[in-house]
Amino acid sequence: MRKKVTVVGGGNVGASCAVNIAFKELADVVLVDVVEGVPQGKGLDMLQMGPIEGYDVHITGANDYAPTANSDVVVITAGLARKPGMSRDDLLLANYEVVKSVTEQVAKYSPNAILVLVTNPLDAMAWVAHKVSKFSKNRVIGMAGVLDSARFRTFLADALNVSVQNITAVVLGGHGDTMVPVVRLSNVSGIPLTELMDKETLDKIVDRTRNGGAEIVKHLKTGSAYYAPSAAAVEMVESILKDKKKVLPCAAYLEGEYGINGLFVGVPVKLGANGIEKVYEIKLNDEEKAMLAKSAGSVQELIDVLKPKFA
Repeated sequence: MRKKVTVVGGGNVGASCAVNIAFKELADVVLVDVVEGVPQGKGLDMLQMGPIEGYDVHITGANDYAPTANSDVVVITAGLARKPGMSRDDLLLANYEVVKSVTEQVAKYSPNAILVLVTNPLDAMAWVAHKVSKFSKNRVIGMAGVLDSARFRTFLADALNVSVQNITAVVLGGHGDTMVPVVRLSNVSGIPLTELMDKETLDKIVDRTRNGGAEIVKHLKTGSAYYAPSAAAVEMVESILKDKKKVLPCAAYLEGEYGINGLFVGVPVKLGANGIEKVYEIKLNDEEKAMLAKSAGSVQELIDVLKPKFA
């Protein structure tokens, strides 16, 4: 029997997730969206691509959650994009309502699922899903680090004119401009970055990585990235469904690791059939510790705004 993945949100990220899952033949897919006809139409379109691309998975679209029952993994991409004039708190509170309502439905129909959060602000939305679902912490995971490290690897490969596959990059912290690309632990086939480029060039790449999403928004003007974010989410889904036990940077609920308590923050984790099977606690130097603490502080500010909702 094939596995089943629900993707909530039929926009660019959600639809790209669904089609990537189909391409890799990971599972049957249910695409859910509030707009009538959108998930049904997109699902049918993807289904009809199967004979051409050679995949045999079933893809359906729905406006309610009954067809999602007993999903193995649920990817939540639904939410509003930040519009001009919107503060970070405006976006936070709007997407809190969306993620709360989605998570209630998901927990009702798929109580054993593993949740992969993509909705922004990412770390705060993972916290909301964890609170609302009451799922164990290993079954709620935020997609951020896979995307952030992919951006870091892309820029490094471009600067060094080497294959992206030879670059190992470590990015910690919240998904935003306080993220922590750990230069000391990133390398090209084991060769430290500091032996391959000067500090000024490296600092520019770190800065570009931190602003990777904003750079794309600036180009698109009316939207945000979706090809790379959806591919990042699907890499996580694949590691879970195939029990690959990949070590990936993901937003995980920390209870004391790195001196952080009660927050979702990006750290290296082992992803397998049980979701997060291990959190790796890297020994950081003082500068890295300070940057990670600052990043966690930014996440804490968002959580402080949301806490009264759960009082």
